[in-house]
Amino acid sequence: MVDGFLGSLTTEQRTLIHLFDNNLPTNQWEAPVSLTQAGISAAVHVQRKHVPRTLKRLESSSQVSITNRHVPGAKQRRKVYSLTEEGREAAEELRKYILNLEVKKDSENVLISEILKSSDKLLELLSHIDERMIFNKKPVVSPVSNAIGKASLDAQAGENLVKRMFARAWEDGKITKDEQQLISEVVEFLGMHPERVMRLSEEARKEQNVPPPEEIYLDMLRQALVDDSIIEEEIALLETFRIAFGIDTQTHEKLLIEAKLEPIYPPNVQTYHDSLVTAMDDGIITGDEDAMLATLRKSLDITDGEHASLLAKIRDNLK
Repeated sequence: MVDGFLGSLTTEQRTLIHLFDNNLPTNQWEAPVSLTQAGISAAVHVQRKHVPRTLKRLESSSQVSITNRHVPGAKQRRKVYSLTEEGREAAEELRKYILNLEVKKDSENVLISEILKSSDKLLELLSHIDERMIFNKKPVVSPVSNAIGKASLDAQAGENLVKRMFARAWEDGKITKDEQQLISEVVEFLGMHPERVMRLSEEARKEQNVPPPEEIYLDMLRQALVDDSIIEEEIALLETFRIAFGIDTQTHEKLLIEAKLEPIYPPNVQTYHDSLVTAMDDGIITGDEDAMLATLRKSLDITDGEHASLLAKIRDNLK
């Protein structure tokens, strides 16, 4: 889930905005990491596994095109994404709507267009706006591709996984080459900033609360199964982890069953999510359902930002 105003936008909308501000270089064989699945995942504040489905929908609607380019730091060419003419038109229409919205900044009401500088990327600016449409000096949510800042709940799950892997690697006081390679693969998959990674490593080293590898693997499975499917890259990471830490097939199957049974959300959020799914079963929320959901939000302590984020994700799945 994504806090603040950004949580009210669907993943597709955030992706359109991101690609609008990050153009594919023409007549070049290289492309920036921001146009890869990892870069898009970090920028739009969702788990990497959700990105292929979002991009597939945008490609099917002729709004995104795909090509292969060399990406700095990558061993082989990667798929990179850019907006088609139809995609740019959709992004421009969305930007126009957003820029005409009013926010409160320094106790004054201003249009978003009035505070957007020519050098600003729109998603970064919007990350400073909370669910009450108040502009904050510090970001409400920050992508993991940034060195600092609070990540979204989706991204925090990735941070926790990396930190636990570091804790395991630091158990004997040093990180081996193989351990570093495994962690690097996960970090690259998540699109995480090197300084953020270093901070997680240092925190893990100081805390020295070493989890067993089965516990880390269970976390990986739970994150991979958040939408009941495991994408190709996750399968490769899971296999690498199993080999590195000696997790046999029987243990894998046992943990897989456990991962499918355990909810990915905290209990209060899971309860509200299930109720929201039921209400959205026919594609609309009636007046009575809206009143019931409002009462449920209050009793479960669900913020407006959490509600908007869950609703956007459910609408994504209904498309």
